Amino acid sequence: MDGVNGVALGVFIFFFLAVTVMGFMAARWRAAENANNLDEWGLGGRSFGTWITWFLLGGDLYTAYTFVAVPAAIYAAGASGFFAVPYTILVYPLIFLFLPRLWSVSHKHGYVTTSDFVRGRFGSKGLSLAVAITGILATMPYIALQLVGIQAVLDVMGVGGGENTNWFIKDLPLLIAFGVLAAYTYSSGLRAPALIAFVKDALIYIVIAVAIIYIPIKLGGFDDIFAKAGDWLSGENPKTGAPRGALASGEKAQWAYATLALGSAFALFMYPHSITATLSSRSREVIRRNTTILPLYSLMLGLLALLGFMAIAAGVKVQNGQLAIPQLFENMFPDWFTGVAFAAIGIGALVPAAIMSIAAANLFTRNIYKDFLKPDATPEQETKVSKLVSLLVKVGALIFVLGMDKSVAINFQLLGGVWILQTFPALVGGLFTRWFHRWALLAGWAVGMVYGTWKAYDTPSATQKHFGNLANIPGIGEIGYIGFTAFVLNVVVVVVLTLVLRAVKAPAGIDETSPADYKADAGDPGVQVELPPATAGAPGGH
Repeated sequence: MDGVNGVALGVFIFFFLAVTVMGFMAARWRAAENANNLDEWGLGGRSFGTWITWFLLGGDLYTAYTFVAVPAAIYAAGASGFFAVPYTILVYPLIFLFLPRLWSVSHKHGYVTTSDFVRGRFGSKGLSLAVAITGILATMPYIALQLVGIQAVLDVMGVGGGENTNWFIKDLPLLIAFGVLAAYTYSSGLRAPALIAFVKDALIYIVIAVAIIYIPIKLGGFDDIFAKAGDWLSGENPKTGAPRGALASGEKAQWAYATLALGSAFALFMYPHSITATLSSRSREVIRRNTTILPLYSLMLGLLALLGFMAIAAGVKVQNGQLAIPQLFENMFPDWFTGVAFAAIGIGALVPAAIMSIAAANLFTRNIYKDFLKPDATPEQETKVSKLVSLLVKVGALIFVLGMDKSVAINFQLLGGVWILQTFPALVGGLFTRWFHRWALLAGWAVGMVYGTWKAYDTPSATQKHFGNLANIPGIGEIGYIGFTAFVLNVVVVVVLTLVLRAVKAPAGIDETSPADYKADAGDPGVQVELPPATAGAPGGH
């Protein structure tokens, strides 16, 4: 094929085949005798220690989309794209407060999803359903963007033909990657991405370490990189007439930048795949240790973001900003190391896509199928349904990628962030207090969802006037990040309605948890996993 980088493609295929073999072998890795339940297939037997969990969470949260999109945001808008770095710094102290509590109560009652916890805590299948649907909706475009990351690498390598090529031939490499992903996820469950995450993270750390040293040397050092990037970003955007961006965000953009970072931090561990990776840990202490060592990924992310400035200084010109970093690697690295870099991005898509599809499937199985369609489903039936739904979720993401404009996929993913943030009061609030009323939480969720969706698609043109180049980051409205504003409205509605509903003594539902459930660890002799919870506890709780 003309224009194909054969050496890079060969290296890419080697690593892809290696992780494919690992994915299928993972079915036998640390598997229990009875692996036919969601604890085994969907949570890896809840048996992962500190390092496995660290790699799994890193592989889950720092995706191919992160690798491509964060520096692409810097490439397009300048320093405002760095919002991803402070939000990943903010998130770890935040999750240190609530994730150990979620692990403990989930371990005690056999909860597999966040919706399981919400149903048990507030005695409300309706609220649980809302959280489940939100999680599935927010996860679908996220999976699609992992496939976009793979497609970006394939495009730069010249695989699949040009725009005039038959659509099947053009998309065949992506279809093959999808088929492999679907097969080993179905076979091995969460153990597959857990095992592959070791390779994925090692490759990414190697590529970034080399890139941050090798590329600046070729470009004349960081002084020249920042000088060229500053000149380019201060130039006029032909579409808007405003500056393209800046090396440092202006004063008008500070509030928008802060709300975007804070709202994104609140949202990150509301995603089902984040919780799935967390609940796979074998103890509460594993979660605590991980919150202290995961910031190493934030350091990596800060270095990764600098590649956006390097792409500008290297004169990379692409119509689609998502291709900027793959094109930078193609231009700057020897062919063999370009293959290593592309393999890091490609495998960086497979790991989170697998976890995301498992998480979405678990939500459907436990909180839609079992709660509403077949309450007497056996653990074997649950596992079978979850496996099938994980395939359907990936098929939906593939159709999304092949049939829609890539910018639409990105916009839906950003909208997903607005949506998933609206589950924060029910999940995190419920971990610390039973005061919030279930009906108030449902009403607050509805208000946040409607407002966030409306504003996301009705962002006024005055945004550019208010926030300058930060307006190039989607999701910013006139009063800051839309998701955060919707979240504040959500909380206000929850508090006000809870006061009203408690005043009229509306039924609060049955809490099947007890205060001790939130503090127990796996080492406590009194802690036993129940699959499923046998009976609901007394109303109230702590």
